[in-house]
Amino acid sequence: MKVETLTINDHQEVVVKITKEVVRLFRIEVTGSCADADYAQLSVVHRRLAPDAEGHVRAQTTLYAFRPDGTCEQYAEQGTGTADETASAAYHRLWKLLLYRLFLAHFASYAGIEPAPWGILHGVRPTKIVHRWRRGGMDAAAIIRRLQTNYACSREKAELIVPMAFRQVPFLEKSDAKTVSIYVGIPFCLTRCLYCSFPSNVLPGEKTLRTFMAVFEKDLRAVQALVARYGFRVQNIYVGGGTPTSLPDAFFDAMLTMVHDAFWHKGLVEFTVEAGRPDSMSETKIAAMQRLGVTRVSVNPQTMQQKTLDLIGRRHTPEEVVTMFHALRDAGIPHINMDVILGLPGETAADVADTMAKIVALAPDDITLHALAIKRGSRLQKLMEERHVDLPSSDTTRRMSEIAQAAVKAAGMQPYYLYRQGYMAGDLENIGCCRPGAEGMYNIQIMEEHQTILGIGGAAATKCVDHRHHCLHSAFNAKDLKTYLRDIDIYIEKRAQLLASIYGNEGIPC
Repeated sequence: MKVETLTINDHQEVVVKITKEVVRLFRIEVTGSCADADYAQLSVVHRRLAPDAEGHVRAQTTLYAFRPDGTCEQYAEQGTGTADETASAAYHRLWKLLLYRLFLAHFASYAGIEPAPWGILHGVRPTKIVHRWRRGGMDAAAIIRRLQTNYACSREKAELIVPMAFRQVPFLEKSDAKTVSIYVGIPFCLTRCLYCSFPSNVLPGEKTLRTFMAVFEKDLRAVQALVARYGFRVQNIYVGGGTPTSLPDAFFDAMLTMVHDAFWHKGLVEFTVEAGRPDSMSETKIAAMQRLGVTRVSVNPQTMQQKTLDLIGRRHTPEEVVTMFHALRDAGIPHINMDVILGLPGETAADVADTMAKIVALAPDDITLHALAIKRGSRLQKLMEERHVDLPSSDTTRRMSEIAQAAVKAAGMQPYYLYRQGYMAGDLENIGCCRPGAEGMYNIQIMEEHQTILGIGGAAATKCVDHRHHCLHSAFNAKDLKTYLRDIDIYIEKRAQLLASIYGNEGIPC
């Protein structure tokens, strides 16, 4: 549906934001021109009503749709908040939900608007609300019903995330205020993939790498000192990027040895390295990971279709992915994860079925299914602006997801973590699935934001959980490599101040 203008009664930033989220959800286009618009204006009015007899928040949303001929259609919906919501949270949820219902009720047949699979549940981590309600005493069936009622979430998605969240509980309970994970960011790749918007750099020359390693060691030593000062127990180490294995053999060995010597201990649960792609791997790197006790390695083919690998800028073949996988298995790496992206340019549902058959045949321990997210800054976004790029339709991408999820289910895997991003193909999600017992502890912790994670390296984030106030505070290293190398002392100090504010200057958790 096309409209010339959209107006909102309240210009508070959050009210404008929640209204525009629903408009974008239904692909309603604000054209700025009446020539091809279905409506000259959509006007949205959100009101606060008097509380009900029990003191619950009540709200109303009215939608005025002005046609080019001057006629106006007016629709309104009212709703009531719940006892466990703050007033502001209730108003914001209700206004979004009521507007969502209005569009579905009055424009579905006319404009081809369909219910969104996730309804108005737009957060990156939808399982967090499940955990909040679970801690409040609700059982799984009640939570599924509430997601459908309060957030217009489809039954399919509700039945996906609720059992998943309950399966996460034993893992989350293994962490307390003194348990942390270490994230190591190596911001280099051999090439930049077409869809990539991550703050990574094509691998620089030796002089820059030596500078990076010196700065990286300073960054690492500062975190090592914080772990000792506050008496933290390191549960997981995750070496990501970028593609850490894009480092030359000697640099990779030196980096991984530093990380191991600083944080490895007998009680460590997980030591993960993102190996990414076969053109970054070598026998020397596999030997280093084997020697230093790496327990999980990610092999990320994204697709097993050669035509797509060529298009997205991958300089390897599907056969080389298989060779890399077997080399890691032969080296005794306990857990191997593989990533797939659904919705890549030019692919069909049959391509995804073929990719999944080839990956499942390798018997990885964990398969992560990503939906393509086209972000500003990716070469794919720029290419789409310059010339036509065939991306699968939303319906096709959802069919791809059905095929992929059926394949992992047939392989005996269950979903164990999930997150969402903006601009995802098919309004889908990224979902990690594994065989029982192969759950990635770090993946659960980073997605549920249940544990403090200390970040080292380029573009790394430190995220501290404030257990007193049930909130998260963050400090970020620079995404830009030159800035990180130049200003490392600033980022070290910011991280130290953040930890002091949460855990206390004397190392005693507040």
